[in-house]
Amino acid sequence: MQDVETKSDALLLENQLCFPLYACAKEVVRQYRKPLEPLGITYTQYLVMMALWEYGRMTERQLGRILHLESSTLAPLLKRLENQGLIDRIAPESRAKKLFIDLTEKGRAMKRQAVEVPEAMRGCIPLEKEELLTLKDILCKAVARMHSET
Repeated sequence: MQDVETKSDALLLENQLCFPLYACAKEVVRQYRKPLEPLGITYTQYLVMMALWEYGRMTERQLGRILHLESSTLAPLLKRLENQGLIDRIAPESRAKKLFIDLTEKGRAMKRQAVEVPEAMRGCIPLEKEELLTLKDILCKAVARMHSET
């Protein structure tokens, strides 16, 4: 990024941080299509499944917080995963309105296939290992700070 000299220079794509972040994220998600195809899920559904494999049963709100997804995005995603038989939405025994999201047996079994995905994605961002670790650390720090301000 060049130093911004005039107000109109602030509108040049080459002076934006958001544009290379967007372009890189979009390309990474595109590259996930091929290894996720045998699983029959999208990248965002893959994120949901990874969260459930890691943390187990949780509420939709907890899942949304972990994945930084709004309910309006998450609800239809969960419905599709439920229709595929990968998750269950379980009403609690009490009268509380919280629904719990949990993996079905099929959803748990998918994890065995999914372990191939990270290996297939290795090298999708052509940077050195140290650069990748630095990039991940910086992005995690930025996300944490952005969420602590809201």
